[in-house]
Amino acid sequence: MHYASTDFYIGLGLAVSSSLFIGSSFIIKKKALLKLASGDTSQRASEGGYGYLREWMWWMGVITMGVGEACNFAAYAFAPASLVTPLGALSVIVTAILSSRMLNERLNLLGSIGCALCLLGSTVIVIHSPKEEEVGSMAELALKMKDAGFLIYVILVILATGFIVVYVAPRYGHTNILVYISVCSLIGSLSVLSVKGLGLAIKETLSGHQQFTNWLTYFWLASVAMCVSVQLIYLNKALDIFNTSMVTPIYYVFFTTFVILASSILYKEWSCLGASDVIGNFVGFLTTIIGIFQMQLFRDVNISLYQVQKLVSRPSASLANADFSSSSTNLVDDYCMRQSNSNRRMVYT
Repeated sequence: MHYASTDFYIGLGLAVSSSLFIGSSFIIKKKALLKLASGDTSQRASEGGYGYLREWMWWMGVITMGVGEACNFAAYAFAPASLVTPLGALSVIVTAILSSRMLNERLNLLGSIGCALCLLGSTVIVIHSPKEEEVGSMAELALKMKDAGFLIYVILVILATGFIVVYVAPRYGHTNILVYISVCSLIGSLSVLSVKGLGLAIKETLSGHQQFTNWLTYFWLASVAMCVSVQLIYLNKALDIFNTSMVTPIYYVFFTTFVILASSILYKEWSCLGASDVIGNFVGFLTTIIGIFQMQLFRDVNISLYQVQKLVSRPSASLANADFSSSSTNLVDDYCMRQSNSNRRMVYT
């Protein structure tokens, strides 16, 4: 099926709108969870409680995310998943900016550069994204679902998720940020496949080919409901325990990777791309990942444009004497500490 130019740009616009709403929803829900944490701790999501269900602000966050997901849902009907999903990086930028304003979480110079890298990577992805896909009807989709590769992927996802939920999460969920995020990402890849299938059914119905008498439509609908429910529960657990600015980017990387893998298995969206477009998508995704992690790995580094100019203008021999007044760690302190440790090792050797 070939995407018309209008459809492609409609999908692109919906994907961008989705990122704006979803990025804002993280902040709203985090504020609700922080409010709950100041009260009865037994009701916290991280303790297995559901006290957040009584918070109007949390429900506002859910509604905002619902609007974003609705835009995202519609975007999948107009554009390929390998374009829509990576553009979720824009929600990371929205979250980072709003968290610095509303949650007092840092966004320094390196974070700003990371945001710019995310925008650059997203632009490259848009330019090189596939404009056509192999699956154009529910009948074709039903045949694709019988592929051994897809069935193996679904079985592995279910087994891995069950193992994490039953064995890993009770032991390491409160200390390792990857545990809950892994559950959200694995199940999230199935939810995107389901959303894409349901969107295809609705689009065919609107074009005059009734699909609400097709059992596959209701299979995708049930799958969407179950997968999104699991994602909400474990995403709330992750947000309740860990910093929002860490949860969001790691979730993006894991989620996008699994979605691209799943969509390439089922929908064969990458089969129509040339070598240059494949490389372009890979480079765009890698650039986005670098930007995201730059925002997070150096989020506590107290560095500004003035400090960079001051650092560049100094001879390297005077770095140890550089005066950067700050209560938090900065790049010069890290540099001097590494040099000092290296010298000690050389003496004892």
